[in-house]
Amino acid sequence: MLIKELSEIPGVSGDESRVRAFIRQELDKMGVLSATDSIGNLYAFKGDSKWQEGSVMLTAHMDEVGMMIASIEKSGHLKVYPVGGLDELLLLSKSVRIGPDNIPGVIGAKAVHLQKKEEREKAVEIDKLYIDIGARDKEDAEKSVKVGDYISFLSEGRLQQGDLFSGKALDNRAGCAALLEILKKDYPFSITGVFSVQEEVGLRGAKVAAYRINPRIALVIETTTAADLPDIKEHEHATSLGKGPAITIRDNSVITHPLILERLLSVAEKEGIPFQFRRFTGSFTDAGAISLSRSGVMSGVISTPCRYLHSPASLINLHDWRNLVQVVDGFLNSIGEKGF
Repeated sequence: MLIKELSEIPGVSGDESRVRAFIRQELDKMGVLSATDSIGNLYAFKGDSKWQEGSVMLTAHMDEVGMMIASIEKSGHLKVYPVGGLDELLLLSKSVRIGPDNIPGVIGAKAVHLQKKEEREKAVEIDKLYIDIGARDKEDAEKSVKVGDYISFLSEGRLQQGDLFSGKALDNRAGCAALLEILKKDYPFSITGVFSVQEEVGLRGAKVAAYRINPRIALVIETTTAADLPDIKEHEHATSLGKGPAITIRDNSVITHPLILERLLSVAEKEGIPFQFRRFTGSFTDAGAISLSRSGVMSGVISTPCRYLHSPASLINLHDWRNLVQVVDGFLNSIGEKGF
């Protein structure tokens, strides 16, 4: 299963090489020409074998949130930096893998019976956590890992009841899988698909890619927060699982271009595909960087709703994901039929 395979690959921001290699193999199987740039973005070309300014750009970011080794202590324990927006509440006791050799480890902290009362009443801050790889001391740890090694959650993707799928890094490997599905199809115009890097640390790959491609239209394929939980009021759900892909009107980085918004809505309504609006205006996406590139790019965002985002066990509904692919396909077909 493509989403499962993508989900399980380590690919923290700045360390996307294994994800990129996997996607490139998939593109090769499809006969799709691809290329990379110096920052690590992966480009896929449909309809033309060269750069074509003014083409349609579809993008999904490859990177996930994670950590990096900051220091190796005398005891052999590892202190870490966060990479991207980690929730400290989710870290304690989680299994991780470290560096290119996937060294296993567990996130630990001071034993609860040694904590002061005020320490037990709040999440353990990341600088108070450590990773235990079972090393006897610093010298022993340095045989397996080094400062600067990346750390990702160790989590097996799995299908659950009701067509649900859980796994790590669904933000945004679900988007990468959707973009691969779209690139299997043919359209009467050139498309450049971009699997971007370092979205979680500042939309860095998208800035480079948009400048290089200089597209006229860009659609970002994302994964977004679903907060449809019992103790959260409905108007605060942002999105809900099972109600279709989420279309963004605005977030902290972009206001969707009205022509793109109108076209996405008309396609979904015409084809009877369920959809919802993303009712949360915080956060940011690659569309923020793309829309401001050069003289400006018409940009929009469509997302798969996801519970427990940025955790070792995120959860999506595969019906939403399939419907997202249908909307994007319909959007591109409408450009071929009506122009833009």
